[in-house]
Amino acid sequence: MNQLFYCIFFAASGAAASMALLKKGGKLVVIFAILAAVLAACQNALALAVGHLFDVNPLISMMTGSIPMTGGHGNAAAFAPIAVDAGASAAMEVAIASATFGLISGCIVGGPLGNFIIKRHKLEDPMLDGKEEKAEMSGEESTGILMGKNQIINAVFLMCIAIGFGQILTVALKSINIDLPIHVSCMFGGILIRLFYDRKQGNHDVLYEAIDSVGEFSLGLFVSMSIITMKLWELSGLGIALVALLMAQVVFILFFCYFLTFKLLGGNYDAAVMAVGHTGFGLGAVPVSMTTMQAVCKKYRYSKLAFFVVPVIGGFISNLTNAVIITQFLNYAKHLVGVA
Repeated sequence: MNQLFYCIFFAASGAAASMALLKKGGKLVVIFAILAAVLAACQNALALAVGHLFDVNPLISMMTGSIPMTGGHGNAAAFAPIAVDAGASAAMEVAIASATFGLISGCIVGGPLGNFIIKRHKLEDPMLDGKEEKAEMSGEESTGILMGKNQIINAVFLMCIAIGFGQILTVALKSINIDLPIHVSCMFGGILIRLFYDRKQGNHDVLYEAIDSVGEFSLGLFVSMSIITMKLWELSGLGIALVALLMAQVVFILFFCYFLTFKLLGGNYDAAVMAVGHTGFGLGAVPVSMTTMQAVCKKYRYSKLAFFVVPVIGGFISNLTNAVIITQFLNYAKHLVGVA
């Protein structure tokens, strides 16, 4: 059920991608992909450096780098056994606890970072604070037409079609050994629906806003269910050295997202929201990005560009680049401990 709401939200995000947004987002996707790869490499280098200061096994140190941070619980569970086989018996426990720490930290630091950037660079517009986002989501202020149940039902139906397309695409690609995450496939389904209606005659603004409302509702349910299932007790066994390793990651990503992500993505409001999203999946998972970006957008205004670009990078591209980077750093860590 949780994944269903997740997929609906991403399908709605895809449906929000007009042709103008797709053109604008193309360049940013490339820049953001490079930034995500650089962050992952830096996270591993930082883990090994700080671990060396505390005389921690390099393989254990790696379990606090991009494996649980950019990678989340999935990569933690996938790569930790490699370290265990190499002699780091506590690697799995450290990786899972670190991933949980990252999720919680991402929820805590993302919002304040976004608020700091927006205030410092005067990106807030008092006339739009909280109002544009409301207009985007409710359809009341942008069109002057109240959404009825028919529009909502149509929006839900279209999102189901997008999800169905996403499932078919995922299965088809898997048959040729291409593993595309289901939520990314659903986003492509939403994009196709938007392109179809953009070419269709008539005014579809109310339908688009109904789709946005369905997506926002689904995101709220998904985030609530995700928070409920967080295993906070996994943090209780962390030692001082591991706490230092993890805190170093949190501090580093804040500087990285401010000085690099925000600046290189344009230094504007959209870039500020994307920097917030980068802290989310850079410390754990795309759902954290969605949660923190949503919090910032509710205070200021909605950013369609951020909600389009961040899921593509955090949910798909960074998974590919991170896997390559992790493999190289794990091999180096094995070399440091004398394992072939």
